[in-house]
This record gives sequence, structure tokens and C-alpha cells, in this order.
Amino acid sequence: MNKLSSQHRESTIRNLKSGLYDLLVIGGGITGAGIALDAASRGLKTALVEKNDFSFGTSSRSTKLIHGGLRYLKQLEFGLVKEVGSERAVVHRLAPHLVVPEKMLLPLYEKRGFGSLLTSFGLKLYDWLAGVKPEDQRKMLTKSQTHGYEPLLRKDEVKGGAIYAEYRTDDARLTIEIVKTAARYGADVMNYCKVSDFIYDAGKIVGVKAHDEFGSDAFLVKAKSVVSATGPWVDELREIDRSKTGKYLHLTKGIHLVVAFEKLPVRQAIYFDVEDGRMIFAIPRGRTTYIGTTDTNYNGSIDKVDASREDAEYLIRAVNQTFPAVNLVVSDIESSWAGLRPLIHEEGKSASELSRKDEIFLSPSGLISIAGGKLTGYRKMAERVVDLVIANTFEGLDLKNCFTDKIRLVASGFENYTEVKSYRAYIAERVQKLGLNAIYANYLVSNYGKQTDLILNDLRNGDADRELALAELRFTFQHEMAMKPLDFIVRRTGILYFYKNRLAHIKVAVLNEFQRYFRWSTERLQFESETLEMAIQGVTNFR
Repeated sequence: MNKLSSQHRESTIRNLKSGLYDLLVIGGGITGAGIALDAASRGLKTALVEKNDFSFGTSSRSTKLIHGGLRYLKQLEFGLVKEVGSERAVVHRLAPHLVVPEKMLLPLYEKRGFGSLLTSFGLKLYDWLAGVKPEDQRKMLTKSQTHGYEPLLRKDEVKGGAIYAEYRTDDARLTIEIVKTAARYGADVMNYCKVSDFIYDAGKIVGVKAHDEFGSDAFLVKAKSVVSATGPWVDELREIDRSKTGKYLHLTKGIHLVVAFEKLPVRQAIYFDVEDGRMIFAIPRGRTTYIGTTDTNYNGSIDKVDASREDAEYLIRAVNQTFPAVNLVVSDIESSWAGLRPLIHEEGKSASELSRKDEIFLSPSGLISIAGGKLTGYRKMAERVVDLVIANTFEGLDLKNCFTDKIRLVASGFENYTEVKSYRAYIAERVQKLGLNAIYANYLVSNYGKQTDLILNDLRNGDADRELALAELRFTFQHEMAMKPLDFIVRRTGILYFYKNRLAHIKVAVLNEFQRYFRWSTERLQFESETLEMAIQGVTNFR
């Protein structure tokens, strides 16, 4: 049975109970997944446990860009820009169906922001640091050229612009594919498995006490080394370990709004500054455009983070000031998401001024914690952590050096983006013959890569749209450990964010398929149905 089958949990739990792992990773976000893949591929016996679903936290709530951090040039973070800039090309190569080139328009204004010369120099430096290919390097635009790229921009303020290279992704899909690849290399991985305490011997951590949400009793997982890559929860685990001293996390919140494309029909992704100095993205995605992000200090619950009405109105004002013909209102918002950045506190700095560099904490007990960093830099962050684990515990063993820059993710197999486009054309033909809407070709290939064939091969007779959703759902049961409806609707497919019109059509069938597959009671079905409805309401019910 597939290691990430939803029905494989019992055998994985048995492994966790009986094994002695070289490395136990706590946290199933992109950093934890990257660490598990790096360690397992080097030959370490590795396990990963996550208290919620994979990518539940920050790793499903970003701006969904593999970008080089242009704004960090302002903070003189040249090393960070160089690292994540060069990593964009690596991750694109590992999953070209999922990390897609995206030209970004940067308008320049008469009354704010940088001038043309400074912007030109900054983008040239950005291209050099990031190792951007000549054909993708920045192109400076005149005022008329900028309006040609985006006619919706305010006519009286824009004085020019620039086009530069970025990459678009789906952060949750990227994370789950890394988790699946780690499992392929032998890692035992488990979602909905919470660590509640550490086990010590002579003051050193030798394992954890864990609890499977779908099981009954707590159990012990033994490991020679333990890493916490839990994002906003890092300090909680440091407190359990009694090692939260010195530096600590500073959480900031970012939200994103989704509107129908016809409400904000930008011609390409655009990165614009607003009067308070923040930079905002507006990114077209299929039938929608999404907008983000905010950057405000956060002191609320880290298990439930919501967008407030104030957050939503801030982004709407920013859009309306930049695109005066648009006139968005709160009721135009189809969906939203909110997430936390687990940054390292620096006295006297505002939320936007805090460094995005990652930092590793090593406690006297041996617990290794990593926080900060950017989605784009997950692979290098993982490499640094595994290098430290090996230096501390396994020095002298004949282990491989990091080679995750050469490991294609499970869904891929594409040599380059040209192959992706050819495969998408092939899937478009299949989709048409099956009576599905043409938009599903791009959706399926972007989500699942070459695994799309497995889904279409499982398509059954009936309403084509509903049957496609059920084929996708069965795939996530069998290959991606989807355990709850929101795992599927939010993190495996993004339907709640980008296809809410589709959700109304398929949600009853999805709930019924969960009941059939997991043999839910009527009471459990009712509970999950209510939970789903609360989530649907929550993405537009701003408090």
C-alpha cells in the first residue's frame, strides 16, 4: 500500500512506536518536509509528524510565489536575495508544472517610491544576485509602455515601470509533493499526530510523546536527534523543553483576498506600492485575481488566524487607489486566507522591517529549532539543519552530501517547462473528450503534474464535474493522506479559495465519499459538514 495512503496510517503508527529513528522532524510545513526529504535521501532513518494536516500553517497561506525577495534589497539583505533568488531556478527545475514563470509588472510613481534610475539599478542588482537568465532580465518601461501592459493603472501618477521575472506556485501543493518525495526515500510521515512532550535521558532528548488524533492512546517515538520546524509553534515547543531563552519569535499576520477576475482584470501579475510604503501583489489565477498582503503584529491564537474587516478594507483601498476604475467593495470578495510569519524579534523594528532570514536554535537538551526564512529558501534551510544534525550526532558516518537540488518531486518527471506545455495540450484533449470544462486541463496539470492521468483514468460515469472531484478525492486518499474534507478542499486543491462556485456543486458528494471511505457515523458526517460550512462562511465573514 502507498506510504501516504490514508489507510496506511496504522502501519506507520506501528513503525513510529517500534523504531529508533536517526532524526525525528516535528512540523509538516515546507521546511519540515524539506528536512525530512534531505535527511532521508542522505541515508538517515527519518520520521516526520505534524499535529494538523501537512502545510496547515504558514506553508499554505503565503502569497504563493517562489520569488527572490525584491523588497529585501531595501533592507540590504543581499545574502538572502542571492540565496532565494538562485533557489527559484532550482525549484522550478524540480517541479516545472508547479513552479511556473511569471512576469511581474512594477509601476513607478511620480509622488512616491523609488525613481527610475534607482529602480533600474536595484532590478539589475536583483537579476545579478539571483542569476536570472538574460532573456528574463528586467526591462525598463516608459509611461506609455507601462499603461500598455496595464491600462487599469492610474493615468496621472504613473511615470514608468519595469517588467521582471518571478515564479508562481501553490504552496500547499508544493509542500505535499515534498512530503510524498520524502516518503519515497523511506521517511515515515504522519499528519494529525501531535507531540505533547519530550522524553529525556540524562538531560538530553531521546524522543517524544505523541498522540494520533484518529487513535486512542499516546505513544513514544524514539530518536537520536529531534528537530522542530513548526513555524509559529516553535516557541511553544521551546517552552515545553524549557529552553526558550535569548531570541524569540515575533509573529506578523498577512492576509490575501480573492475576487473574480472580471472584478480586477489585471493583464499580468503586478507588484505596486501604496501610500504607506507597503508593497502589494495582485496576481491573476484562472477565473480569479488574488491580492496581498498585509504585515501587522499578531498576538492572537496561532491555531486559528482570520482576516479581519480592517485587513480586508486596507487591501481594497490599496487596489482602488491604484486602479481607479475598479471600485472594489467588501462584498466583491469571494474568499480570503490569513497566515502568520514566524520572524525573529528585533527590538525597535516594525513588522515590515523585521528580517526574513531563518535562524537555528540549539537547546542544551539537543533540540534543534528553526524559524524565520522564506518559502523559496526551504531547501537551503533544510540543508543547513541536516548538516547540523550530522555534525552533532552522526559525524564520521559515511553519509551522502545534500543532493535535493537534483531530486525531482513525485508529481514531476518533466525535463523542462516545454514538456509541461506539451503534456498540458495532451490533457486538454483528454479533458475535452471526457466532456469536462476546458479550464480543467491547466488546473489538473498545475496541481498534479503527470499524476493527472491517474485521476482521469479513475473518472466514472455521471455528472462530469462532480465525478472529476471524486476522482481527485480518491487520488488524495490513496496518495496524499487526506483525512478531513478541509484537507482536500483547502490544501490539496485550493477549491475553497479559487473555485468557490465549483464547491457549491461538489461539497455534498465529497462529504458522502468521505463517509463511505472512512465509514463515518451519521454524527461524524454531520460534524464534518458543519465544520465545512463554517470554513466556507469564514473566508468572507470578516470580523
